Amino acid sequence: MKTRRLTELSLLTAAALIIFIVELRLPDLSSTPGVKLGLANIFTVYAVYSYKAREAAMLLVTRILLGAIFSSNLSALIYSLAGGALCIAGMLLLKKVIPLNFLWLCSVFGAMLHNTGQIAAALVVTRSPAVLLNYPVLIVTGSIAGLFTGLCAQYVLKRLIPVRRTDNNNESKEK
Repeated sequence: MKTRRLTELSLLTAAALIIFIVELRLPDLSSTPGVKLGLANIFTVYAVYSYKAREAAMLLVTRILLGAIFSSNLSALIYSLAGGALCIAGMLLLKKVIPLNFLWLCSVFGAMLHNTGQIAAALVVTRSPAVLLNYPVLIVTGSIAGLFTGLCAQYVLKRLIPVRRTDNNNESKEK
């Protein structure tokens, strides 16, 4: 991986971590466990459409691991990793059929997959089907949050496309 690409991914991960930490300080939106805005996912959705699959996955896993360490909440790691793995896998597949203009739709599906992964992890950890009672609330709130984060990522990506083209043209002229 080139230094420039690694630097970009590092900056995206750092920005996602900062937003994650700030979001931890906000009051809970619901009494249902797992309901949150997920603003750090803006960077994940952006990475899915801007970088290779391996790079987007690396950004997500790094953010999840460091987020668990920085928040001192290592017990939530299994839920985040399960949700994140299902989310990134689904979004990478959906990216092939959902064009950039409908990136927000990919984000909505990604949020629903994330919640599905979290519930699956909760079923395994707690061995209690009662956690399924939270699933409808998580799907609805996750879809709304996914729509918002997807629209944000789509806006950022559309604004950065001309900038990235200019950077790429300048790099080729320098060589």
